[in-house]
Order: sequence, then structure tokens, then C-alpha cells
Amino acid sequence: MGGYNVDRNEFVELVKRLCGVVGPSGREHDVRGLVIDLVRDYADGLWVDSLGNVIALKRGGGVYRFLLAAHMDEIGLFVSFIEDSGFLRVQPIGGVGERALVFQRVLVKTRDGRVYRGVIGLKPPHAAKPEELRQVPEIKDLFVDVGARSRDEVKAMGIDVGDVIVFDRDVALLGSDRITGRGFDDRLGLAVAIKAFQMIERSEADIYLVATVQEEVGLKGARTTSFSIDPHIALAIDTTVANDLPGTPQSEWVTALGKGPAIKIADGRGSSGIIVHKEIVDKLIEVANKLGIPYQLEVLPGGTTDASAIQLNREGVPTGVVSIPTRYLHSPVEVADINDAINAIKLVKGFAEALTPEYIEGLKKRKIK
Repeated sequence: MGGYNVDRNEFVELVKRLCGVVGPSGREHDVRGLVIDLVRDYADGLWVDSLGNVIALKRGGGVYRFLLAAHMDEIGLFVSFIEDSGFLRVQPIGGVGERALVFQRVLVKTRDGRVYRGVIGLKPPHAAKPEELRQVPEIKDLFVDVGARSRDEVKAMGIDVGDVIVFDRDVALLGSDRITGRGFDDRLGLAVAIKAFQMIERSEADIYLVATVQEEVGLKGARTTSFSIDPHIALAIDTTVANDLPGTPQSEWVTALGKGPAIKIADGRGSSGIIVHKEIVDKLIEVANKLGIPYQLEVLPGGTTDASAIQLNREGVPTGVVSIPTRYLHSPVEVADINDAINAIKLVKGFAEALTPEYIEGLKKRKIK
């Protein structure tokens, strides 16, 4: 196998670039342009489909198709109404929790591409009733203040109903090994997938890197691209819960930072998201052990990834998931360990280069009679 050296500073800069653009579900345009620039020189084929997914092809053996997926979109908000006083009312895009929204700075992106800063407001504690201070506000009670004094002033800024809003946070280092920021779900996974795609030197399968759209609102991009590519085998790269926090029993951590990427076993309520193909889990463990990559095994009690849609394509696709442990998911201050992400790159590259025709054939349907 080829080299596995990943430049740490270069990778952090890649994460910063990907997290630095506004791209909630359905409005991934700026992320898409960046992905195209990042993979253009490493791909034998490159295109965007009608839903907006980016597909990059690196040719391998020419017989088998390996799909490597990570989603471009992040959670956010739509402007749903503009008050006469100039405040914006909002509705969520994806799994936005009200607890994470209160008193946050945000970016408002207009239809013509202008970006304005705003803040999410709520009645201050001095004016709130005691019972209100103990409650998490509902989305209907929140509003965005962009500094405008009237609805007409908001309109003059180019802001209108349907414009999108995301948290306003840059990626920053915490200590020497950890980073914090918004949109790690799944720009961090996207960075891992892009870097692995760039580094894969040989494979018995054609590698299809897909940067998917609208994962946060129903795994939509993964559904359409898995149908069009019709892969023989697939991996999704995404973040997962790291609950290694004070007051949380270790049995509820799911994963911990700094212990390596997670090899998913199952996710979703009652394992209703995906139960990963056993042979895929075994191969990922085999590759990790061979390359000396630390890893964790992940059983996630809620939430799922693009893998759930890919797995159910046509008559079924053996699909695995490599996860990057992340604290405070779907917040503006997500935290991840750089080493976990770099080891995820090595694991994905090693997996792709370990695929053989015999292994892939062993995963296909078998005629018994």
C-alpha cells in the first residue's frame, strides 16, 4: 500500500475552508464549488447531478464500483416571516435544537449571495417570569435581529422569506489536538472523505466519491446517487456522538474523543437506521489492525447517516460507516480530535486499497439453486 502521511496543519486548513462557507440543506452551492475545486485534479471524471450532489470518479479495476459518501449540508434555519419592526422569524432546517439557538450569533445568506450577521434574540432574564427562565423556548418565541429598524430596511438589505441562516462560528484550536466550530456534521467527515479520495493510489474497484446534499432532511442525496451509481460496496463518512462528559455514565458515551475513528455497528432508534453488514465491519477491523489504527466500535441509540439510504438501494448494497467522534453535535461549538479524523482518513484509504474481486464477489447475492 502507498503512503499514509497526512499533513496535520494542511488538514486543519481544509476543515476550516469547508466549515467557512454557508451551506444548509438544499443550499449547498458554495460547498459544492469548493468540493469541485478540491477533487478536480484527482478525479478521472467529475460531475454534478440534478439534485446537486458532486460525484468524482477515480478509475480502478473497472468492474466493481465503490461508493464513498459524505454529506455537504449542515443544519440551519429558513427566514419564515419578517416583522414590521425588522426582526426575522425562523423555521428549522434539519435537527436544530432550541437550546442551541438562544443568544447565538448567526449568518444570514440572501438569495443573491450576500451574507449578513445577526443575533438570535429572546426576552432577557430581567423581563422574564421565573417559570420562563426554567423553560427551553420554542422556535416560535425566537427571532433574529440583523440590526434593521423596519421591514422595509430588511428588504433593502436583500433579505427575504426563504433566505437561510447558520451559526456564525469559525473553526478554532482547543489545546493542541482538538478543534471546535460549527458544521463538523458533516464538513469534518467531508474533509476526511476528500482527503482519503486524494490519497487512494490503487484499488481493484472504481472509486466514486459523492458529496451528498440534504442528508440532514432525509438522506435525499444519498438516495438518488446510490441509485444512479448502483455500487457493489459503500462507505459513509460522518460524525457521531461523543458523550465522554462529566456526569455521563461511561456506558452512555457511545464514543470518546482521542480513541480513534468509530466503526459503526448499528444506529437509529431500536437499530432502525442501519445494521452494518458484518463482513464490512470485519474488513474495517482487519484493516485497522493491520495498519495499527486505533478504533472504537459504535452502537448509536439514535440518529443515522447516508448509509441507511445507500444500503437499501435496488436489491441492497453492503454498506459500512466510519464515524468521527464529536462532542456537542448540532451546536455552534462542536468539538473533535484531529487525530481521530486523520486516523479515519488512513482507515478509509486502507479499506479502499484492500478491496479485492474475491472479497467483493463474496458480498454479492448467491444463487443457491
